[in-house]
Amino acid sequence: MATPNLRIDVHHVTRVEGHGNIVVDVQNGQLKQCDLEIVETPRFFEAMLRGRPYGESSHITSRICGICAVGHATASLRATENALGVVPSEQTVLLRKLNFHGEMLDSHILHAYMLVAPDLLGVGSVIPLAKSAPEVVLRALRMKKLAGDLCAALCGRHTHPIAMTVGGFTHFPSREQLGELRERLIAMRPDVEATVELFTQLKLPAFERDTEYVALRAKGEYCYIDGEIASSDGGALPLTDYRKVTNEHLVRHSSAKRTHHMRESYMVGALARFNINFDELHPKAKSAAAAIGLKPKVTNPYLNTAAQVVEIVHCSEDAIRLCDVLIKRGLTWEEPVKPARLSGEGVGACDVPRGTLFHNYVIADGLVTGANCIIPTGQNLSNIEGDMRALVPTMLDRKPPEITLALEMLVRAYDPCISCSTHMLNVRFE
Repeated sequence: MATPNLRIDVHHVTRVEGHGNIVVDVQNGQLKQCDLEIVETPRFFEAMLRGRPYGESSHITSRICGICAVGHATASLRATENALGVVPSEQTVLLRKLNFHGEMLDSHILHAYMLVAPDLLGVGSVIPLAKSAPEVVLRALRMKKLAGDLCAALCGRHTHPIAMTVGGFTHFPSREQLGELRERLIAMRPDVEATVELFTQLKLPAFERDTEYVALRAKGEYCYIDGEIASSDGGALPLTDYRKVTNEHLVRHSSAKRTHHMRESYMVGALARFNINFDELHPKAKSAAAAIGLKPKVTNPYLNTAAQVVEIVHCSEDAIRLCDVLIKRGLTWEEPVKPARLSGEGVGACDVPRGTLFHNYVIADGLVTGANCIIPTGQNLSNIEGDMRALVPTMLDRKPPEITLALEMLVRAYDPCISCSTHMLNVRFE
């Protein structure tokens, strides 16, 4: 029997550095309101950068997010380097890519196992899951430990890296450390294979909604750093034209800006990368996608987690390859590349775990005079609302708890924030 009247009022859903509400109102079987309200005051990181020396930017902005600290630091460094005419060495580029894989693995493993898997295994959180399926949780912790150790070896630590700087690194791993990491990555393969097997067995909700997908793209690689901005609707733009893609605008029910490109909304993140860069995946990652049942174009947002599992395979295998390359070429101590100038404007972009991240700085005489940061979750907000508005009318014949769980899982599928997503949505029906 359909539910003619339904009121969902969630206060608050903790998200990326903030709080948000989910409000759904159905009257006489008609959807009158379906909003994702972000009600937190802005954190003003861009204002914090003004007047600061350019070398401090990456360390300040890495504090925007604890789980994407490497991503923010890398995007910040690329923005600064592009502004000041710094061209990093081949060794620096390789180390940054390897470091980035550590962050992707750390985040994806945490999300897939500890935030999504409990829903699919019928438990309320990872705590009871540790009792009912300890081998699953221990597997996740083993892999997550290695991901963190990889970042620590390259940039001092994962959360808020300290050894990444404009033009290079201030610390380098030894050949022995890289060799050990390589062996541990190889030894992790059975856990990665078990992760794929787990997600071939878990049933994610069936829901389709076509949308635009946006991700970075570069020839010859599954792109996470630099490249161009590509759309599944066709076309690509240079990073300097990011504002033409993000098109930020305000909505009355949220203190967070929304974005749109060719449609009313677009999606960034693992699923977007999968749809745009599938051909560049490692062969083992393609095999994992086939085992799970993924092939582009995927239009079910719940399968973002499945795309993350595919990226776990890709990142672990490509990390082994990068270790081999670095060991073969030999690590050498390098002084950071000096700026060619002290004034300029630059854009840096990275595809962090949750999607495409942009940093844009204006620097004058070595000091930051203007900054703009476009966060992946902000780009996804309109698309989450679009999914919610399409999903709710299809579920009015279900009981309120089922609708609640579907909305919880939809929000979590976007992986909006590690610390935030762990909170259940508290839904009140009136």
